[in-house]
Amino acid sequence: MSWIKHLRVGEADVYSLTDGQFRLDGGAMFGSVPRVLWERVSPADDLNRIRLRINPLLIRLGGENILVETGFWDQGGEKFEGMYALDRDETVFRGLSEVGLTPDDIGLVINTHLHFDHAGRNVTPAGEPTFPNARYVVQRQELHDATHTHERSRASYIAAYIEPLRDAGLYEVVDGEHELRPGLSVLPLPGHNLGQQGVVLRSRGETLVYTADLVPTLAHVPYPYVMGYDLYPVTTLETRKRYYGEWFESGAVLCTPHDPDVAFARLEEGKKGGFVGVALNE
Repeated sequence: MSWIKHLRVGEADVYSLTDGQFRLDGGAMFGSVPRVLWERVSPADDLNRIRLRINPLLIRLGGENILVETGFWDQGGEKFEGMYALDRDETVFRGLSEVGLTPDDIGLVINTHLHFDHAGRNVTPAGEPTFPNARYVVQRQELHDATHTHERSRASYIAAYIEPLRDAGLYEVVDGEHELRPGLSVLPLPGHNLGQQGVVLRSRGETLVYTADLVPTLAHVPYPYVMGYDLYPVTTLETRKRYYGEWFESGAVLCTPHDPDVAFARLEEGKKGGFVGVALNE
């Protein structure tokens, strides 16, 4: 069964695509939350890894095809892919084909950040832009940090898919909240790193938010469920508290980058306070 899920948001058509499944250590994915709690919602395998998915988002708005995230780096080799248990059961390219598109049809790419599981398909194995007719939107802070790494960050960035676009002048660099098209904006969501951005689509009174790794899966919606991978975990908590109430009140549809089963969801108030994520009926 195809992963592709479709949703109409005002005048826009939105498609949740996939670039396959992978696994990461459950303890790292849930930080200080004990395993006895997180394993109820994200069961681990015998290597303590939980199942995740790579979920790019296609937005068709005003006659333009806009892609949020490009997919998992495809040049890591057998050892690299084995470490992450990468399973290309579907690809972003197959998903585009199913809705009648090719990479040439994408006019804008939005990189929420430049980690290899989000922006790894930015370029081809030959180092050429995968989406040759697109500009690639990234926050200035993120492009700086991706090219000035340190011991905590360098494993997440790979120069082979970052530098060719920089050298070709194909990044559309923005600072902070920025409207890209009428009704389509990027919004800084720091915490996982400083330069992370989400994507907000507003059309005819409806709202959709692509959360980036502020909320990697629906299991991570509760405030304390913060990844050990986050460079600034308290900032993650503060960012969630800043926006959750607004997203709840507006009835915003949330799209997470790594939920293995759910494409579209909304926030609901939790029984013990805070919020939980609830899947939409698709």
